[in-house]
Amino acid sequence: MRRLTTILLVTGVLLTLVNLVMLVTLISRGGAAALSGAENVVRAQKFELVDDQGRVRAQLLITEPTTMPDGTQYAESVLFRLIDENGRPGVKIGTGTDGSGMSLAGDSERRDWSGVQILADGSASKVILTGKDGKVEQFQP
Repeated sequence: MRRLTTILLVTGVLLTLVNLVMLVTLISRGGAAALSGAENVVRAQKFELVDDQGRVRAQLLITEPTTMPDGTQYAESVLFRLIDENGRPGVKIGTGTDGSGMSLAGDSERRDWSGVQILADGSASKVILTGKDGKVEQFQP
């Protein structure tokens, strides 16, 4: 339980720092944008950030409702992804009418997934930790 608390605390601190950087950036650029006559709102159905080689490194998009081959249905959702230089999403944050989730992936060089998932839906909330060795621990209140 102490390990879970530490992971959640670190995750919270990291997200707070990311939000702080974004806020400072928006505030510092907001004055310049207003003076230059730029619009206050950017509207798009999908946003992609690309690196110097043209590789997508971040995405903000709306996903369509989907039915998986096993019959599982997923509602439309909003998804934010940060993608490493290998093309694998390291951070995913999503939300829809059926719940929200966040995924922090481990080593992108590996084929097997490892990392932390925080999931919340109408029926339950849980944290899933997956080690590089494939061992899975799940915490659910």
